[in-house]
Amino acid sequence: MNALFITLTTLVIIAAVLITIVVLLQNGKGDGLASNFVAGNQTFGVRQTADILEKITWGLCVVILVLSICTSFVAGGKRDSVKAEVTENVENAGAASADLDFEAPAETPAETPAE
Repeated sequence: MNALFITLTTLVIIAAVLITIVVLLQNGKGDGLASNFVAGNQTFGVRQTADILEKITWGLCVVILVLSICTSFVAGGKRDSVKAEVTENVENAGAASADLDFEAPAETPAETPAE
């Protein structure tokens, strides 16, 4: 496989894991995992921590979007070669079936009734 494709896919997976962690750290209605970091919230202030986590979330969303688009362009070259190969196989199969002679099955003799 293409090294660039593997690198971009790995970066998307890492960003997805990071965004999952950041979303879980944010304060929700039920005081999510961020409630475990009370000392950090008191040091930086609750509102500043929420702002930072929100900015990180949006940043990771943009990173995933851009990396996904780049990955699709990198993988686009592979699809063309696969498409050409499939088209060639279909054309070869059509030519092979045209070479076959199909004969009508021989009729079986009618059975004579037993007398």
